[in-house]
Amino acid sequence: MQNEMLAPAAALVVWSLVVLIWMATTRFAAFGKAGVNLGKAPPGGRGVNLEGVLPDRTNWKAHNYTHLMEQPTIFYPTVVILALTGATALDVRLAWGYVAIRVIHSLWQGMVNRLPVRVSLFFLSTILLAVLAVRALLATLTQAPGVIV
Repeated sequence: MQNEMLAPAAALVVWSLVVLIWMATTRFAAFGKAGVNLGKAPPGGRGVNLEGVLPDRTNWKAHNYTHLMEQPTIFYPTVVILALTGATALDVRLAWGYVAIRVIHSLWQGMVNRLPVRVSLFFLSTILLAVLAVRALLATLTQAPGVIV
């Protein structure tokens, strides 16, 4: 069950890289239209400096990439803890559910970005992550892998 538990984390890593490429290609395509010349950019420039310079739809991908670098940092060690302590089939399903919702969240934020749906997706993924985190905590406290219900 260890490999099965690690697969959702690996999938989310790959998805994060897909979003990184999506963000970069979208931004680079928008630079010329916005008159951004990277060769003349001041030292220390950051992505946040492009707010108001590039179209909002372009920046949505960057916002989502940032989100994928935030909450999933809790997901990754949670998955590893569960894999090491004896993940159950329920843990694997919860982890895949989390990844699926994060992918849908990314697509929604990157293309549509209507707040009520985005917040609902984030809330649902957070609930799944919280359940996984509690199960990981219980697994480390019980020393009985695979028996957490």
